[in-house]
Amino acid sequence: MSILFRLGAASLLLVLALASLLIGVIDLDIAALLNSESSSAHILLVSRIPRLLAICLAGAGLSIAGLIMQQIVQNRFAAPSTTGTIDCAMFGYIVALIAFGDVDHWIQLLIIFGFAVAGTLLFVRFLQKLQFKNAVLVPLIGIMYGNVVSALTTFIAYKYDLVQTLSSWTVANFASVLKGNYEFLYLAVPASVLAYMYAARFSAASVGESFAKNIGLNYQRVVMVGVMLVAVLASSVVMIVGVIPFLGLIVPNLVSLFIGDNMRRNLPWTAYWGMVLVLACDIGGRLILFPFEVPISMIISIFGGLVFIGLILKDKSNA
Repeated sequence: MSILFRLGAASLLLVLALASLLIGVIDLDIAALLNSESSSAHILLVSRIPRLLAICLAGAGLSIAGLIMQQIVQNRFAAPSTTGTIDCAMFGYIVALIAFGDVDHWIQLLIIFGFAVAGTLLFVRFLQKLQFKNAVLVPLIGIMYGNVVSALTTFIAYKYDLVQTLSSWTVANFASVLKGNYEFLYLAVPASVLAYMYAARFSAASVGESFAKNIGLNYQRVVMVGVMLVAVLASSVVMIVGVIPFLGLIVPNLVSLFIGDNMRRNLPWTAYWGMVLVLACDIGGRLILFPFEVPISMIISIFGGLVFIGLILKDKSNA
């Protein structure tokens, strides 16, 4: 990548970040921001900056989760939303509410994480046994698997009168993000660093179990690390923001179209474009029906669905 391209990319992110900070129902007084006691400064520190950070962390985290998932499943259409990871995380969230009620958020996160790991690992083991050759079958079966888990989650939610609570989590929205209730998303930072350190091993695992073992890798350990990283990234976003569909599917694929399949090289750009996409969609959601907000999950669902169809049709064997 040329220096000019990098500067342009940095400028784009900066412009979107500034727009995110300034757009809202309440106009910020730029001059008053210098006064820490002003209402504008309070809104900026308590709402706008936490929202911006949550958007960036969620966008980067879910995009990287999708990249990891595609490597360990050996399928470019795999993602947390097409392999049951997010659905299992939602199942864990409902179980945590029923079993423990209003407890410490760390306990809730551990339960959600545990369900996400178990559910994703079950799906990965299933794929390893059947060895699907058709790339489209993996996300289709993953979506069916996720729908079964989602149906069970909804049934339990009906039984314990938690449908409204569940519905609020299935539609992602950053409007409720405030200082003090989004910090779990910072788990994306160490998870992303660890993913970068394991990038070469994930790439080797994507070639196949035999190849990974021939070069001395513990294939099952690499897969387990990948599943845990995906679960951490997906469960933290589900718990704080809600379900953002297709993000982990489309961003890694679009990045690989222009940069290639080297995961160590792709990972920073996958995180970057994940942030840019979520920022752009969030800003659009705030402007379309201003002063009301369109949930970001709706916008990304439309965009992601179109890109998903385009990726399938691009493959001549599936066209």
